[in-house]
Amino acid sequence: MFRVPCSMNKDYYKILGISRNASSEEIKKAYYKLAHKYHPDKGGDKEKMKEINEAFQILSDKDKKNQYDKFGQVFEGSPGGAGAGQDGFNWAWGNSPQEGPDVGFDIGDLGELFEDFFGFGFGGTEGRKRNVRKGGDIKIDIEVSLDDILEGVAKEFTVYKMVQCPRCQGIGAEPGTSIEECFSCRGTGQVQQIKRTPFGSVTRWTVCPECGGEGRKPKKPCNVCKGEGRIKKEEKIKIFIPAGVDSGQVIKITGKGEAGKRGARAGDLYVQIFVKKHPLFSRKGDDLYISVPISISQAVLGGEAEVPTLGGNKVLLKIVGGTESGKVFRVRGKGIPHFSGYGKGNLYVKLNVKIPKKLTKEQKELLKKLEEEGM
Repeated sequence: MFRVPCSMNKDYYKILGISRNASSEEIKKAYYKLAHKYHPDKGGDKEKMKEINEAFQILSDKDKKNQYDKFGQVFEGSPGGAGAGQDGFNWAWGNSPQEGPDVGFDIGDLGELFEDFFGFGFGGTEGRKRNVRKGGDIKIDIEVSLDDILEGVAKEFTVYKMVQCPRCQGIGAEPGTSIEECFSCRGTGQVQQIKRTPFGSVTRWTVCPECGGEGRKPKKPCNVCKGEGRIKKEEKIKIFIPAGVDSGQVIKITGKGEAGKRGARAGDLYVQIFVKKHPLFSRKGDDLYISVPISISQAVLGGEAEVPTLGGNKVLLKIVGGTESGKVFRVRGKGIPHFSGYGKGNLYVKLNVKIPKKLTKEQKELLKKLEEEGM
């Protein structure tokens, strides 16, 4: 049978500051007191906390305590065994370990367990609290026209999301009542779990299930939000879409996502832009492209052609005599504004010589004369 020595010549009673005939309740109280004092997230000693936790694991387990009292050390059996909960874990911070049946060990847990074991799970309580309480981000899609992005446009839309509770103003407690420290985790937002592995017991820290990692709980939860500090509600949001945006671009609006739990920071709103196709213009980057028909006489003799621009205005394009169909002209500064705010793209005009499908008698006669002249 595979056995691992779990303790070697350590006076666990001395570590917890209790006598050898201390009751299970006295062991638990001593652990709570020392853990509250030496917890690293409260400025305590990390190594001391390891030692305290180890002592509590042994002395709070009836079988381990008997072994320790007889032999001065404890020998762990194979995976599972007394002291493990139904899922292979024990709550060691807010609740004393409970005896239970042997359980198997999932090798897939090793990576996470070793990471927590060697790092001992410390150094991130405040960050974890914020992660638990921070509101979620929201992503929405908005469709705009090509004309909208010429100058920029304000858009208003409705989002169904978590908003601050109007009754408790996001605190989570009934008006006039207080927020108290969580008894289970003593305000740290974390509890210890003990996992039975082939290598012995491995301790990890996890979010306190009692307070959800916040470290505090309302003495009397708000009647409207049930202590969350937020409720689901529709909210109208108005944003400005800047000139020059392109399809696929994402605009971040800080703090307009889901409301945080009990007054914590709200999430962010991400707006992804989609630009609708225009009936006249096509877009490549910040340049616009358009096809303009001209007559045969304009192409041969030259002249001027009216070219529409984005926004409704028109420009006159001078056509040189002898222009071939498909010729492209550039009109500077008549494209899309650069997103940076400086300058604009260009407008590219493709001239297509229009061939009439029907001709009058006079037009046919003129064309025949031109043909006779070699044209």
